Amino acid sequence: MVHLLAKLPPDECPKLLHRVVDGICGREPPRLADYCDTWTLVEWMELLQFLSSLFRVAVGKKMPDKEVLALLEDVGSGHGEAVLTALRARRDEIRHALVEKTNNMSSSTLQDFDWQIKLALSSDKISCLQTPLINLSLDVKKNGALKAVSVEMNREELQKLISSLEAANKVVLQLK
Repeated sequence: MVHLLAKLPPDECPKLLHRVVDGICGREPPRLADYCDTWTLVEWMELLQFLSSLFRVAVGKKMPDKEVLALLEDVGSGHGEAVLTALRARRDEIRHALVEKTNNMSSSTLQDFDWQIKLALSSDKISCLQTPLINLSLDVKKNGALKAVSVEMNREELQKLISSLEAANKVVLQLK
């Protein structure tokens, strides 16, 4: 995936790299719309995944510069130096974001869940629509205290939740 970075002119590389770090840190990540002339959607997703993983692993494993450059050997030295410069400049921010995400993941855990499907029948107009809803009850343990959370969703909201959970699962599997 590193070869995709070579499609970007070296002088534009730092802006992209800092936006990737912004995304890792919970701020606005780079947008494909700004780079649609350079990469396709698939290439863009692969590049973002590679760069995010590179920054996370380099900071998490405290990689020396030589190891990072070894991972970037397929791309020109200008791009490699841009990655190193962004990594050096934002290392503490990335580390803080990774620690914060780890703490948030460990402080809240899903203990149990239950779901029910029902029809919304609260008024004559809604009952005619026969809109199926799902009532999802979650038992979440946060800081040692068990808290019940109940969410009611329609079909589209349920599909968005499932997609989000699948994406989160992919990220977790990549981090292992």
